[in-house]
Amino acid sequence: MSMRRGQPLLLPPRLWFIWASLLVALMIDLLPLGRLLWMPDFLAVTLVFWAVHQPRRIGMVVAFCFGLVLDVHEASLLGQHALAYTVLIYFAIMLHRRIQWFAVADQALQLLPLFFLTRIITIVLRLLGGATFPGWEVLLAPVLEMLLWPLASALLLAPQRRSPNPDADRPL
Repeated sequence: MSMRRGQPLLLPPRLWFIWASLLVALMIDLLPLGRLLWMPDFLAVTLVFWAVHQPRRIGMVVAFCFGLVLDVHEASLLGQHALAYTVLIYFAIMLHRRIQWFAVADQALQLLPLFFLTRIITIVLRLLGGATFPGWEVLLAPVLEMLLWPLASALLLAPQRRSPNPDADRPL
């Protein structure tokens, strides 16, 4: 794949950094912040980021396992987050080449329907399980996840950026 003009050459991410970022996002999602329905899903944003940038390393199995962990933590219908994350990552991997051609702000707009789909899947599964409708403020979370995308891109791509002043001994 050819690179866009002005796009920096990135080093490959280290596997430990990918897993550490996923575990940090999981820990943020596990924080007891009450029942704030509009709270963004940090793990979903991080999973989508790595599925878009490293689709061979982070796939649907990883998303399914993290979804099961969240299902157990929230004591919700088992498989609810697992299904939502699996569908999310499936579409993110399917669109990963297209998404990378856009600027970061445009990438966030491209991912907004995926974040909405994830939230709608969890709502529908809760309703099928007998829960009541949580309210319309739950649809604010995908918008906040879209707004988190530029921050996540900046933070997660930072260790991969090459030095702007390479020394004379380095070939690239």
